[in-house]
Amino acid sequence: MSVAQKAVATTVSPRAIILRHAALFAAAALFVFLLSLTDGLDLSPGFF
Repeated sequence: MSVAQKAVATTVSPRAIILRHAALFAAAALFVFLLSLTDGLDLSPGFF
């Protein structure tokens, strides 16, 4: 393990990693929910 990897590994706590993943999962779920409300994106040629 290089010095840079050790420095990064010691400064990022497991709680921060879990919180970051939970926030990303929540953001993805919100994005999918919003897309389901709008019936997806309309990228058909007639739309433009």
